Amino acid sequence: MPVFNGVQTPADGQAIAVEAGRLKVPDNPIIPFIEGDGTGPDIWRASQRVFDAAVEKAYGGSRRIVWYEIFAGQKAFDKFSEWLPKGTLDAIQHFVVAIKGPLTTPVGGGIRSLNVTLRQVLNLYACVRPVRYFNGVPAPVKHPEKLDVVIFRENTEDVYAGIEFPEGSDRALKLIEFLSDWGCEVNPDSGIGIKPISITGTKNLVRRAVRYAIENKRKAVTLVHKGNIMKYTEGAFRDWGYQLAKDEFRSQIVTEDELWKDHNGQMPEGKVLINDRIADAMFQQVLLRPDEYSVIATPNLNGDYLSDACAAQVGGLGMAPGANIGDNAAVFEATHGTAPKYADKDVINPSSVILSGVMMFEHMGWKEAGQLIVNGIVKTIAQKRVTYDLERQMKGATKVKTSEYASAIIENMK
Repeated sequence: MPVFNGVQTPADGQAIAVEAGRLKVPDNPIIPFIEGDGTGPDIWRASQRVFDAAVEKAYGGSRRIVWYEIFAGQKAFDKFSEWLPKGTLDAIQHFVVAIKGPLTTPVGGGIRSLNVTLRQVLNLYACVRPVRYFNGVPAPVKHPEKLDVVIFRENTEDVYAGIEFPEGSDRALKLIEFLSDWGCEVNPDSGIGIKPISITGTKNLVRRAVRYAIENKRKAVTLVHKGNIMKYTEGAFRDWGYQLAKDEFRSQIVTEDELWKDHNGQMPEGKVLINDRIADAMFQQVLLRPDEYSVIATPNLNGDYLSDACAAQVGGLGMAPGANIGDNAAVFEATHGTAPKYADKDVINPSSVILSGVMMFEHMGWKEAGQLIVNGIVKTIAQKRVTYDLERQMKGATKVKTSEYASAIIENMK
């Protein structure tokens, strides 16, 4: 068995494989995990218990997860003097599916963001964020139940590509001079950032979003962009997205223009609608008309803002799962931060990692285990047995510890 970061991989498990673009999952897959920094250990202990219980209840012992710890963040730095060891990246590539808690981003030089580095090095081009409401969770809007979207955010390009130069640097000044020669005047005391959006990155993302909508019987895929201003990046994202949908899914989709031109506004049976919205208008739409949207595909920065804004409507990041998915690997993750002041206190809400595990099981084709977890969460929240972040907003709720919340979910799996 291979060794990563000096740690032998378990002999009683097997690696997931990718064949013809599909996962081949054994009954005893080895799943690497990064427990995370700050509150990560508390959250991971609770989440792992929930995952193991769900698999046992769903499959009666015929399937099980073989867990394998890998390292990133503070724990990796303490062990190896590296924030993101090569062995961790190699392990994720080898085992195909991994899950992680929240990570500290180093302050100062070096890695700009551990999460961004993972996405770029492993080409995890799609950040997938499902946002739905669990009945009883405190929410700031009147009808949070109307919001049920899956956001596909491009993960490797846009301003997150990391192509930027500080004000006054030789590179910034040379680029400003170059732009001036082209007739583009930029204040000489500017920092410079470059925003690449490619055909490849766009089509990879939109393909995955449309395929998800078709396979999960979602009604629409909305391309969210700021193409009215950034015509050759975000405007191109919109155009390439429509082109991909027509070229690869012609018999299964209808565009918004075609809907009104050819179908008098009546949605054809069994088709997925492809439409688009300007980013700033979309922020209004998810507040005022959330039930009109189902799957959203968007460039990186828009997706970052929009996914957090949607999560706020249904209870916040504590209830928001996420995944970073590419063609050959996927990392499922908490979407919130490390909250170090709550570390080792057994108080934090583990739902983000637990629901990310639901996404992981669905990705693996183990939907029965995922559904048991969802059932357990729904019933536990209905009983108002919740961690402090929800308890303080719910009348008549019982505050429970992180570990007790996990136990309640397991008890309520039906």
